[in-house]
Amino acid sequence: MQVHLINHPLIQHKLSLIRDIRTGTKEFREILEEIATLMAYEITRDLPLEDVEIETPVSKCHCKMLAGKKLGVVPILRAGLGMVNGVLRLIPAAKVGHVGLYRDPESLQPVEYYCKLPTDVEERDFIVIDPMLATGGSSAAAIALLKRHGAKNIKLMCLVAAPEGINLVNEQHPDVGIYTAAVDLKLNEHGYIIPGLGDAGDRIFGTK
Repeated sequence: MQVHLINHPLIQHKLSLIRDIRTGTKEFREILEEIATLMAYEITRDLPLEDVEIETPVSKCHCKMLAGKKLGVVPILRAGLGMVNGVLRLIPAAKVGHVGLYRDPESLQPVEYYCKLPTDVEERDFIVIDPMLATGGSSAAAIALLKRHGAKNIKLMCLVAAPEGINLVNEQHPDVGIYTAAVDLKLNEHGYIIPGLGDAGDRIFGTK
């Protein structure tokens, strides 16, 4: 099971703030972006480096710079949009794709309605972003979509995960690492994470 719990104190503190029902839309958005930046720092920890020679104002020296494949960031619409800018603040050269999925309220199964990816999918490593990993259906479907387009190396970044969602993604995509700030107790009868933080999309965009 490829689950990486990111338990940095700053992330845990900020997660507690956005779980709070008293946190308004503006604060929720701002803190979510901050968490995304901190999580991106952790999720990119294993990026390959190469030796390069540069010249400082004083002398030449050998340094390290990123090597390997380029990066792509794919938020699952719409809640994933709330974390994109936080990730791009750290890796601004990454290209951004978009996958539109919604969860059917009756079957709880994902329904695809939009897909726009970089043209060079096969040349990139991807980070799929969705704040809530609940049933896991949307995340698993988005990952499958990327694979059908040629993606080989994919990581899933989510803020809060339920065991049910983790199990589904691991079952369908055992090669994909899941990076999350919290693993909560379970899903309720409506498919919401307990204790969770409510509907992330509604809290980001101020909708009901």
